[in-house]
Amino acid sequence: MSRTITLVTGASRGIGKAIAKRFAKQGHFVIGTATTAEGAHSIDEYLHDAGGIGRVLDVTSQEQIDKLFEEIESVYGSVQVLVNNAGISQDGLLIRMKDEDWDKVVDTNLTAIYRMSKRAMRGMMKARKGRIINITSVVAEMGNAGQANYAATKAGVEGFSRTLAREIGSRQVTVNCVAPGLIETDMTDELDERLLNSMLDAVPVGRLGQPEDVAAAVSYLASDEASYVTGAVIPVNGGMYM
Repeated sequence: MSRTITLVTGASRGIGKAIAKRFAKQGHFVIGTATTAEGAHSIDEYLHDAGGIGRVLDVTSQEQIDKLFEEIESVYGSVQVLVNNAGISQDGLLIRMKDEDWDKVVDTNLTAIYRMSKRAMRGMMKARKGRIINITSVVAEMGNAGQANYAATKAGVEGFSRTLAREIGSRQVTVNCVAPGLIETDMTDELDERLLNSMLDAVPVGRLGQPEDVAAAVSYLASDEASYVTGAVIPVNGGMYM
């Protein structure tokens, strides 16, 4: 039985790493991407035993995207599961936000999803099977002061996903989102303890989420059991926003 070819962007740490490791454990052949050679090497190391690989990818570069897909398709076969996880933030109140901070976040968090999905769906539509899973955020619905650019991109991805789900559902390709809340990552480790505790007050379950919590939802959406789920946004936020 052939292995499922799964591509996960932003897989060197945090949520992306947890997703890649879960798929590898389930027997997928996982290609994880990072923006640096060091990041790609770390992916190579943790996926080595499972047979996966790490690759350098700038998701804002159409040329690099095409080159990566050509390599995957020629050596391993068409991508069957795409997880668009790579993203950045450039926070600041809108009145002080620079155009480049807006443009960079939009290009990385929204336009790159368009580029990656458009390239991946060719093989999926031909095979009449595929999964596109986009990682968004709780702020897409609730908003967050200082994150106008980030929130706009994540809300945009959710609208994009629902539309694409309608366009390619007849080819048995599903498109869904997972929207994490406050997840324990490198970024939360750097937060002041008082600030973190005040943020946790807004989470009914009273704890930070783990990257593995997000990976579990992604894993479900990629499974055969989720073949009738498309255009959905699964919140993984501990009740932070309902």
